[in-house]
Amino acid sequence: MNTSTDVAPDLQVSGWLNTDKDLTLADLRGKVVVIEAFQMLCPGCVIHGIPLAQTIQRTFSPENVAVIGLHTVFEHHDAMGPISLRAFLHEYRITFPVAIDAAGPTDIPLTMATYGMRGTPSLLIIDSKGKLRAHHYGEVSPMQIGAEIATLIAQGNAVEKSGHDKTSDAGCTPAGCTI
Repeated sequence: MNTSTDVAPDLQVSGWLNTDKDLTLADLRGKVVVIEAFQMLCPGCVIHGIPLAQTIQRTFSPENVAVIGLHTVFEHHDAMGPISLRAFLHEYRITFPVAIDAAGPTDIPLTMATYGMRGTPSLLIIDSKGKLRAHHYGEVSPMQIGAEIATLIAQGNAVEKSGHDKTSDAGCTPAGCTI
């Protein structure tokens, strides 16, 4: 998937927790969307991924950034069902919406396969126009993620004010513009 021009595919889920309604990426356009893909029995998810997502949720305004968890189970299926997930979310005080990735024809869930995730934790960042702008696997620096999110918020605000997407000019990328 080209992370700068393609609209991110919607999540393929079997259910939602911590929200009154099913969410779609189209519903969240206008905001930067951060998706934290995790498994509740994944040590890296519990130690790094989920706390990072919680920090993002606390740090950025919900008017600018939507945080979504994606419980994407590719191992130990029987141990990580919806009942266990509800208890996990309660115990870890996770308040952002969590989607349950739909089972695929193999052990790899559908959204995980669609996005080409290598495992968990994985973190996806989608810009305010719905384009996938970052795909991280494993532990990621909170400062790096914060900078990426802040840059996308600023780019979205600049487009809103000017009506012109400066990142689409020839020679420009999210990292800057060349002469």
